[in-house]
Amino acid sequence: MASADSQAATALKVQGNKAFAQHEWPAAIDFYSQAIAKYDREPSFFSNRAQAHIKLEAHGFAIADATKALELDSSYTKAYWRRALANTAILSYRDALKDFKAVVKREPNNRDAKLKLADCEKLVRRLEFEKAIEVAEPPSAFEDLDIDAIKVDDGYDGVRLGSEMTQEFIDDMLERFKNGKKIHRKYAFQIIKAVKELIYAEPTMVEIGVEQGTHLTVCGDTHGQFFDLLEIFRLNGYPSDTHTYLFNGDFVDRGSWSTEIALVLYAYKWLRPNGLFINRGNHETDDMNKMYGFEGECRAKYNEKMFKVFSESFSALPLATLVGNKYLVLHGGLFSDDKTTLDDIRKLNRHSQRQPGQQGLMMEMLWTDPQTAAGRGPSKRGVGLQFGPDVTKRFCENNGLDAIIRSHEVRMDGYEVEHDGRCITVFSAPKYCDSTENKGAFINVGPELKLEYRVFEAVPHPDIKPMAYAQNSILSMM
Repeated sequence: MASADSQAATALKVQGNKAFAQHEWPAAIDFYSQAIAKYDREPSFFSNRAQAHIKLEAHGFAIADATKALELDSSYTKAYWRRALANTAILSYRDALKDFKAVVKREPNNRDAKLKLADCEKLVRRLEFEKAIEVAEPPSAFEDLDIDAIKVDDGYDGVRLGSEMTQEFIDDMLERFKNGKKIHRKYAFQIIKAVKELIYAEPTMVEIGVEQGTHLTVCGDTHGQFFDLLEIFRLNGYPSDTHTYLFNGDFVDRGSWSTEIALVLYAYKWLRPNGLFINRGNHETDDMNKMYGFEGECRAKYNEKMFKVFSESFSALPLATLVGNKYLVLHGGLFSDDKTTLDDIRKLNRHSQRQPGQQGLMMEMLWTDPQTAAGRGPSKRGVGLQFGPDVTKRFCENNGLDAIIRSHEVRMDGYEVEHDGRCITVFSAPKYCDSTENKGAFINVGPELKLEYRVFEAVPHPDIKPMAYAQNSILSMM
């Protein structure tokens, strides 16, 4: 290895570090990759790239890079840290535990490492306990919930909710949430129960058109960023009789106003069942909610029962929406089998499987990602798979589609059109987790079924950090 090449590689690493400090994660990855191309024997290049991958939730790639760093230097403590974080993020707690132990062994006086190890041990114990008490068909969380018996005291200063949702209640709820107030838990239970019954009756793939005189807005991940949701409504209009919204999953977790977003979307769904649609995302699942803050938020703002009824409602959400027979909207992406068709989605009984698991059609619809290379590849996340432009082309041609619209990934410009126009990613959480310098976007669709992309910036919010309700210290490092 020539000294000049080594120096050039180190200079690229320095540029990567600068990009990382500016929260430009893709640029940082590019610089680290260039450094590795010049010299692939330096563990810090791989370890630093692993950390940037973690920021982009490419945890599978992060694990691979950290592992490579450790192959080059088995004493490189940062690589153990980063592999542990990535494994924690994809809920592989036992693998993470091994690496946290390795850190503590090498740095026995590191108090933070000991804290993270203890938290990881708690996660492993919780997983084992939940598995031990798991039952095949748990009873409905609503079964022993007598909503009518819950009293709203006279001092409650909000609009009262009767047996039907009203615009007056929604308007008051929005103002309450803006001002840091909650709605009464009775009303929250009412909303969730009513909407659970509505969405349970919907097909696994909802099929809608865009009538003359109306339009549809497709939003991607909002992730508990309530004030950015309000910005979408301010810029684009609130749901109405002529303006339908479709939210493409991941409306909870990470951001610290997830209950607010969920209740607002559900309230609009109850008010106009055919005027707002919600697809399930990979974060509308128990494992993710327990890790990324939504369960803790429900407990902090309401109670544990609130999380259980939300969880039951999430398992009832449709998995996809077909718009005008031209666009398939689903959270993650396409499938491991080219033979999968729209009819397979229609026939999928989502009610027989509350959680997506590690394989199968539901998991793929919630978790997969596009790649630039042809064919299929291992997931950069460590869960699911990746699909290339040829896979997308065959799926669209076989099913008579113009394109798929998916979310699930940060895009720095809020959206991205890939795979020769057949794969569109839309992400609606700008300045994601207060740390990524991305814009947000949404898509407007008129009766002619043409797509209009609108980009927007993040707005200020009260000083509550993302994942404020996550119940362990490990996520604070991600």
